[in-house]
Amino acid sequence: MKLYLAQHGDAVGKMIDPERPLSGKGKEDVSKMADFLTKAGVRVDRVIHSGKLRAQQTASILARSIAPGVPVETSGFINPNDDPASFHWERGGPKQDILVVGHLPFMEKLVAHLVTGDMERDITDYDPGSVVCLEYSHDSWQIIWMLNPGLLA
Repeated sequence: MKLYLAQHGDAVGKMIDPERPLSGKGKEDVSKMADFLTKAGVRVDRVIHSGKLRAQQTASILARSIAPGVPVETSGFINPNDDPASFHWERGGPKQDILVVGHLPFMEKLVAHLVTGDMERDITDYDPGSVVCLEYSHDSWQIIWMLNPGLLA
């Protein structure tokens, strides 16, 4: 089972739009990431986002490429300051590859929680639009790779 944990793309400031949609740069970065992931053969069975517009837009762009035809889901447990231990994407069900799109600091804390058991450890450094791939193997989560949009330029 793999988890792809993405931070939403670059968003406009609250003063420009309180809903904070993706900026032009954010849309471009996430589209490049989607193209790269598609070419790398990444496919997911589920796509989950926080419900905030910037996460929804990011999830939709990525899902068109790596989860065609898969309905995009919303979770109320992956907002910026939510507790990663409270987010249960699936318990006891089939092993599915899942894309989760959220916000900082939640995404960094979720990676740390899954990999080390300590959500306060700094083990990743997300940029907007970054994706971390975790794989569950031998009863533990491991970071397989991390990619930020700046590497795709």
